Amino acid sequence: MTGIWFQAALIFGLALIAAMIAARFRISTALTEIVIGMCARTLFAATVGVEIFSAQEPWVKTLAGLGAIALTFLAGAELDPAVFKLKWKEAASVGAASFIAPTIGCWAVAYYLLGWESSPALLAGIALAATSVAVVYTVMMEYGFNRTDFGKTILAACFITDLGTVVTLGLVFAPFTWKTALFVAAVGAAFVGLPRATPVIFAKFGGRPSEFETKFLFFALMALGA
Repeated sequence: MTGIWFQAALIFGLALIAAMIAARFRISTALTEIVIGMCARTLFAATVGVEIFSAQEPWVKTLAGLGAIALTFLAGAELDPAVFKLKWKEAASVGAASFIAPTIGCWAVAYYLLGWESSPALLAGIALAATSVAVVYTVMMEYGFNRTDFGKTILAACFITDLGTVVTLGLVFAPFTWKTALFVAAVGAAFVGLPRATPVIFAKFGGRPSEFETKFLFFALMALGA
């Protein structure tokens, strides 16, 4: 247990350092966090060993998954339907390009130049596309570009990229079984039912110090993730 708390303190300490550096030099916090993480990983591997900074711990995977789910949800929540209807061609074009180009480019480099197998190379390309979207989203939010029409169009493009990532991962790596059909049915029911039920539930139980709205949203996201 002591090791877990030390690792957690180390991770959040590095995040604080990244935030201070980003504020001092007026650069993106997301990019700074990535660079600090890479430097810390390299330093620990060369000195005390990578075990102190292991990304394979169950609690690390859980927090990473929770962060990915929340980030994807927030990216979708920032989507302005009016702007998307007006700029859907631009958003779709930018989103498709921002997914296809990194995925194919990284796959080609990993497969032909580094000698990786096809599946790991493709997974690396998809991961790079998803990471680029996460960086763009946080930068747009950090500098307030999400309040402009241009920024809203880019956020809509980020949503397209996220959608392409999820669909591609499902088609390429997920086995198609009866659970797949169950998942599709559950997601379809959630897409239809949640927009109708959520306002009614919030009106009845929301607006209290217990933060019912936040708990309900996390419950819905975790249930869909399960």
